[in-house]
Amino acid sequence: MSYTFKIRENGSQQEVFDPVRQKWVVMTPEERVRQVFILYLLNVKGFPLSHLSVEHAVTVNGMTQRYDLVVFDDALQPYMVVECKAPHVKLTQKVVAQAGRYNSILKAPLLCVTNGVEHKVFRIDFESGKIVRLDG
Repeated sequence: MSYTFKIRENGSQQEVFDPVRQKWVVMTPEERVRQVFILYLLNVKGFPLSHLSVEHAVTVNGMTQRYDLVVFDDALQPYMVVECKAPHVKLTQKVVAQAGRYNSILKAPLLCVTNGVEHKVFRIDFESGKIVRLDG
């Protein structure tokens, strides 16, 4: 599947227009993965733009951190936390734990980590503490 970005050159840097943040951002490898995932959520899965949030601060264990992407449901409750990595970064337990730390605050039932090549999605039941990796 291919996606079309709004891209511009700004000096020596390439920038992409982020439809969620409504601004131009530097097109790093991680940003490319995030933008592809955003377009997938909008164009394939049909999420409204208003249900996506990018790089907002959350306080985890007294430290302010920024999540990559959160998808909200129709009640505007967190539905899925997404952690994006550059394609060369392996999706290790450390990456999953990073997304899990954000989700310990947000309490989304789905957790996704992606490097644009590999994707891992987990369903979390906060009452039982059960975490199940989903296929597909």
